[in-house]
Amino acid sequence: MNQVLLRAAGWLAAAGLCASVAQAAPAPSEARTEHVQARLVANQATVAPGQRLTVALEQVIQPHWHTYWKNPGDSGQATSLDWQGAQAEPIQWPTPSIQAIGPIVNYGYEGRPALLMDLTVPADAKPGSRFKPTAEVRWLVCKDVCIPEQVTLGLDLPVGAAAQPGADAAQIEEWRRAIPQPAPFAVKLTAAPQGVRWSGPGERVTKAYFFADTWGAVAHSAPQPLKADGAGWALDVPAGDEPVKAGQPLSGVLVLTGPEGEKAWTVSAPMPEGAGKGPGPADLSAPAAEAGAAAPAAKADAAGELGLLPALALALLGGLILNLMPCVFPVLSIKALALVKQGDHKAEGLAYTAGVLLSFAALAAVLIALRAGGQQVGWGFQFHSPVFVLVVAYLLFLVGLNLSGLFDIGGGFTGLGSSLAAQQGLAGSFFTGVLAAVVATPCTAPFMGAALAFALAQPAVVMLAVFLALGLGLALPFLVLAFWPAAQRWLPRPGAWMETFKQALAFPMYAAVVWLLWVLAQQTGPDGVALALVGAVLLAFGLWAQRVSRGRVGAVLLGVSVALAGAVASRIQPVAADVPAGPGAGAAAAIEPYSAERLAELRAQNQPVFVNLTASWCISCLVNERVALSRPEVKDAFAKAGVAYLKGDWTREDPKITAVLKAHGRSGVPLYLYYAPGAADAVVLPQILTPGLVIEAVASR
Repeated sequence: MNQVLLRAAGWLAAAGLCASVAQAAPAPSEARTEHVQARLVANQATVAPGQRLTVALEQVIQPHWHTYWKNPGDSGQATSLDWQGAQAEPIQWPTPSIQAIGPIVNYGYEGRPALLMDLTVPADAKPGSRFKPTAEVRWLVCKDVCIPEQVTLGLDLPVGAAAQPGADAAQIEEWRRAIPQPAPFAVKLTAAPQGVRWSGPGERVTKAYFFADTWGAVAHSAPQPLKADGAGWALDVPAGDEPVKAGQPLSGVLVLTGPEGEKAWTVSAPMPEGAGKGPGPADLSAPAAEAGAAAPAAKADAAGELGLLPALALALLGGLILNLMPCVFPVLSIKALALVKQGDHKAEGLAYTAGVLLSFAALAAVLIALRAGGQQVGWGFQFHSPVFVLVVAYLLFLVGLNLSGLFDIGGGFTGLGSSLAAQQGLAGSFFTGVLAAVVATPCTAPFMGAALAFALAQPAVVMLAVFLALGLGLALPFLVLAFWPAAQRWLPRPGAWMETFKQALAFPMYAAVVWLLWVLAQQTGPDGVALALVGAVLLAFGLWAQRVSRGRVGAVLLGVSVALAGAVASRIQPVAADVPAGPGAGAAAAIEPYSAERLAELRAQNQPVFVNLTASWCISCLVNERVALSRPEVKDAFAKAGVAYLKGDWTREDPKITAVLKAHGRSGVPLYLYYAPGAADAVVLPQILTPGLVIEAVASR
């Protein structure tokens, strides 16, 4: 036993010795990852207490890959260094270049960039000791995929009474010359219709580009037109999603190209009053210009030109058409059944309208909050959540069971007295309006796209007004029938058929549940569907137990079942998105997952491309695929023209697809784009397709 204890003690001592040696070992100054080689170098060989020295992070990036600037643009992540053992100043960034991938424009570096920063040696460092700062260095390196990488780097410099320059001092000074310096000439910032305008002297400036320091200050993907301005130049820069407030500084790097070549300068000026709101969404499928050049011209979306009154009119019309969509029509049939009965239905019409409008107001409020938090969201965003999909499925399941007569809600359907029946009737109308609004969100009707795109780019009050107009359009048919007794004469007379019809309405509800479970399968896989079905069984058991055990016992059993169903729902987790390949548009093509890189590759090959951006929860999308895109004549037309078919899945929110939707003035799916060979812009097809529309688009270009 003693020998065992002694041996264990020896192992512990050896392990402690190794740990102390490892802890004392300085971090390396150089490290290599799969795509980047990084090293830290200093301009001093010996440092003095309290001295400031310059350190450079040099990155040697694999060809065709890139890292990101402090403002990465539409996507990406800036390189960062988290220092220990020294006080560090902000990074001094060299001039970035534009990294364009389809409609996405990023700012970053290729090749061999060097990021400079100043460190301060602790004042209490003693001569003869070592100055050993370390930094956790993180970057995102991208090509057709993006890979986050991280290394720990350090320096090990002797501390002396006086500083001495190091062997890399000259190299660091050369890198310093690549850091933009303040402009030596006067620049002026004024308001422009679409954003702001930088202007300055130099009539021979031929190219210009402005890189904003902060995300959202300018529209990264939009063109920046350059024009002559007297004896100087003027550069119009469209505003971004989060423009700088009036009076606050707008700063960045201004790259100018003239007779002496390309030069970059830092500029900063207060944001003027009255600056424009930006150009609105644009078609940005073509690659952007290289750094120092103006971005390409892009097609402005009509939504950016809409006024408030046209947007309200389009929203009202779009909401009206939503009533005919397959996701809404079964719910409205429930209220149509109530109108068959004799009596005054004005109060029910107002209650139903209130439910719709409050639901759309709540949806607008959530969108406004998410937008304020920097997220890009659009119409139907809540169906990205598997839990929301499951809750709606359970809700429709309960509605179906109620219509089938398997349970009653509080006696309101049987009428336990005139006052109680009236109260339940109003409550029923209100919550039917809520349900109609909920199930309407995965649908997109004509005229909605422009109105919603306009709304999502406007201040909160305007956005709320457009959403309320959309809700009013949805509620309008029932409201008109409730207040116009003459219109009720078109409805059939009441009779025994009403109970049968009410029970028949349960089956569209069950069909909607099947559809939502299919959507859930796309999001969570078979395990998620299995959990959802377990929850449905628990709900059915709770309702049965409540029916056979009236009173408090039944209520307790129902509550326990609902709680267990909720616990089951909370365990559902999304799985990785996958767009399955399948029979393509023609014999020579298969459906490929959409990516901006693949689109750019096909267009570079001068091949026609059809892009279908869809989601499993989008009824309009599924209908279009059945009645148009999967038709033999459409497949034949695609095959004859050699059309490549790309399909983007927005079932779970994909920021890249969100950016494409926004670029084409849409806030949700479906979006259908056809790129003809050699065409600068995509043809945007209607949201409701027919085989003839698709064939005509392909054949005419």
